[in-house]
Amino acid sequence: MNRLLAAPTIAMALFATHAYAEKLKVGALFPLSGANAQFGANARNGMELALEDINKNRPADDKVELVFADVPTPNGAAAAVQRLVSQDGVAAIIGSFVSSITLAASEATERLGVPMITHSFADQITGRGYKYIFQVTPKASTFGEKQLGYALDLAKQAGGKIERIAIFYEDTAYGTAQAEGIRKAAAKAGIEVVIDDAYPLGITDVAPLINKLRRSKAQVVFPVSYFNDGILIIRTMKQQRVDLPIVGGAAGYIIPDFQKALGSFAEDVFSIAPANYDTVPDLAARYKAKYGMFMAHESIMYGAALQHVVAAADKVKSHDHAKLRDAIAQLRYCEGLARGIPGGCTAFDASGLSATAYPIFVQWRGADLVTVFPKEAARQTPRWAGKELK
Repeated sequence: MNRLLAAPTIAMALFATHAYAEKLKVGALFPLSGANAQFGANARNGMELALEDINKNRPADDKVELVFADVPTPNGAAAAVQRLVSQDGVAAIIGSFVSSITLAASEATERLGVPMITHSFADQITGRGYKYIFQVTPKASTFGEKQLGYALDLAKQAGGKIERIAIFYEDTAYGTAQAEGIRKAAAKAGIEVVIDDAYPLGITDVAPLINKLRRSKAQVVFPVSYFNDGILIIRTMKQQRVDLPIVGGAAGYIIPDFQKALGSFAEDVFSIAPANYDTVPDLAARYKAKYGMFMAHESIMYGAALQHVVAAADKVKSHDHAKLRDAIAQLRYCEGLARGIPGGCTAFDASGLSATAYPIFVQWRGADLVTVFPKEAARQTPRWAGKELK
C-alpha cells in the first residue's frame, strides 16, 4: 500500500519543485509535425512575435520562456502535458489548434490543476464544466451558425434567396460540432440541407462527394475541413466546373498555403474566421517582414493567448497555478495581438469561453485574405456570386 502511494507523492513533489520558479515558463503544445504541422508552425510564429514584445522591456532574469512540445495526434497529448508540467515547470499551457488534441490535453491540465488557453473550436472544450481551460474564440456551433447566417445576409444583399445548401465536414470534434451549428441554423431558417455528409479526416478521393453535389441542386456549399481536405474539395469542384458560392469553415481555408496551393481556384472563396490580419496592419507588417507570409488567424489567436497569460501572471505576481488560473479568468486584456481578434480583447465568461470574440467572414482576393463581413469589422466590400456588394 505504501509503495502504491509513493508514486503520486513523488509526482507532486516534482510538480511543487517547478511550480514556483522565478522565470515564467509557458508550455506550447502543437502539431509541429504530421498533417497539421503548418497550423502548428503558424501558431509558433505568432507566439514568438508576441514574445518579442513581451520580453523587450523585461530584465534579463525575468524573460518569459516558451517550451514547445510536438503533439501531432491526441494519443500523445496527456504525456506531453505531464512532461511540460513536471519536467519543464511551466506555469500554463497554450495549444493545440486541433480540437481533438485539445480535448485530450485539457483532461490532463484539469487533473493537474494547470491553466490552459486554446483557440480550438469544439463546443465540448468549455462545455464540460472544467475550471482550468479557456477558449479565446467562440465555440464551433457559433461558427456554424454564423457561417450560414452571414451567407444568408450576403445572398439577400445580392438580390437572391438561399433555399438549399450542402454541408461537407470531416468527422473529428471540430468538423462535427461546426456542422451541427450549420444544421441547426438551417432548420431554424427553414432551409433544406440537401447534402449532410461526413468524411474521414485525410480523405484522398472526394469525387463521389462532388458528383453528389452537382446533382443536388444546392445553392451554396459549406465545407468544414482542415487544409489537405479543403484543398482537395475546392480543386475538384473547380476542375469539374461546379460553380457555387463556397463558404469554408475556417481551419484550412484561411491560411496562406490555401491560395498557394489553389491559385486562381481560391479567388472569392469565403470562409468564416475567428480573426484576420487586416484588422492589425501594424503587427501584420512586422509578421510578414519576419516570416515572409501574411499572419494567419492561429498566429493572432495564440500570440494573444500568450500575452494574456503573461499579463495575468504579472498582475498577481505569481506563477502558482491556481492563482494564475484565477487571474486569467478575471483579466480583460485589450492590447497587442488581442486587438486583432473581433471584439478587440481577450476575456472569458464563467465557463472559460470567450466573452468578447465573434466570428467574421473573410474572402480571398488574389494572394490576400480580406475581412468583408459583418460591416463593423469589414475592410473591403464582399463579392457574392461575382456581384460586388455595397
